[in-house]
Amino acid sequence: MKVEDFVALTGCEFFSGVPDSLLAPLGNYLMDLYGIDPKHHVIAANEGNCTALAAGYHLATGKVPAVYMQNSGEGNIINPAASLLNEKVYGIPVIFIVGWRGEPGLHDEPQHIYQGEITTRLLQDMGIDFFIIDKDTSETEVSEKMTDFRKELALGKDVAFVVRKGAFVYQAKGKYSNSYLMRREEAIRLITRYSAEDPIVSTTGKASRELFEIREADSKGHKYDFLTVGSMGHSSSIALGIASQKRDMKVWCIDGDGALLMHMGSLAVIGALKPNNLVHIVINNEAHESVGGMPTVAGRINLVAIAKACGYPSAVAVENPDSLERELRKAKEGDSLCFIEVKCAIGARQDLGRPTTTAGENKTSFMDYLSTF
Repeated sequence: MKVEDFVALTGCEFFSGVPDSLLAPLGNYLMDLYGIDPKHHVIAANEGNCTALAAGYHLATGKVPAVYMQNSGEGNIINPAASLLNEKVYGIPVIFIVGWRGEPGLHDEPQHIYQGEITTRLLQDMGIDFFIIDKDTSETEVSEKMTDFRKELALGKDVAFVVRKGAFVYQAKGKYSNSYLMRREEAIRLITRYSAEDPIVSTTGKASRELFEIREADSKGHKYDFLTVGSMGHSSSIALGIASQKRDMKVWCIDGDGALLMHMGSLAVIGALKPNNLVHIVINNEAHESVGGMPTVAGRINLVAIAKACGYPSAVAVENPDSLERELRKAKEGDSLCFIEVKCAIGARQDLGRPTTTAGENKTSFMDYLSTF
C-alpha cells in the first residue's frame, strides 16, 4: 500500500524512529513531509530513546505518537514499554511500526533469523496487540484495524503494525549525501594495512561487508576479524572485552556513527578504563547508510570532544587518506587508548557482497586466532 495512505490512516502527527531498510518508504516519506523536525519527526539514537520521546510527546499533547524500527529494535523498547508505557504504570499509548526482518520462511541474513522468529512473540509477551501488513493489505483493512486499535489506545495500551517486506511503497526515493570525499572502503583498506595481523572488531552493516571483501581480495583469510553482523552499537564493547583480556595485543574497532550513537554510554566506560591496547575508529558518514542513508545527528555534534570528555587520552578527526594514514601510524606505534573519527562520504560499490562464511565459522576462526596470543 502507499505509505502516505498508511500514515494518514494512523492519524499520527509525531514519528520517532531508527531507520530500517524494510521501512525505507516510510522513512523517505517522513523526510519529504517533515525532514528532521522535533515537533513531528525525530531520528533518535536507539529505539528506547524513540519510545521515551514518544512518551514525552503524549504527555505534552495528549495525542498518540508513532515509533518505527526494525524488529531488532524490539529489545531496546522492552524496558520503556514494560515499565513506562504499560497501562499498569502510566498507560501511555504508542503505535509501533516494526519492519519484519528474518520472517520465518523467507531467506535473510543470519543476524535476523532468530529475531524474525520471535518478533510477534515479543509483542505478545509485552501485551501489545499487533496487525501484520503485507503487499496485499488494503487501506480498508488498515482503517478497520485502526478503529479497533483506537479503542485500545484510548485505554492507555500500545499497539503495533508488523510490516512485511514490500508492504509499503513510495514513489520518491531519498537521496542523501554529505560534503566528504573519502570512501569508507578506502578508509577500511588503510586500517587493514596498519593493523596488519592485529584483531579487528567491525560494526554492523556495510563496514563489515567491505572488510570481508577486502580480506578476500588480499587473500588474507578472515581469522583476524570479528564481524558484528548484529547487535548494533556494541562492537566497541566487544572490542573492550577482548582488549581487557589480551593485554599484549593491540585490538582495533571499526565503528560507525549510527552504531556509536545507539549506545554511546560505552564511550564513557572505555574512556574510564583506558585500555592502552585499544584503537577505536569511528567511520562517520552522518548516515544510517546500510538501511537507506537517512541522517544521524553525528554531523551536528563533536565526537572528538565527546571522546576526550569521556577520558580518551587521544582523540582526533580526519577526512582524507593522508591524515588517516598519519593517525593510524601513530595508533599502531603508540601505547595508549586512541579515538579516530574518519569523516567519509555516503556510498558503497553497487556490487558489494556479503560474508560467505557463517557467523559460527567467523567466531571459531577468530577465537582460534586469539588463542595463539
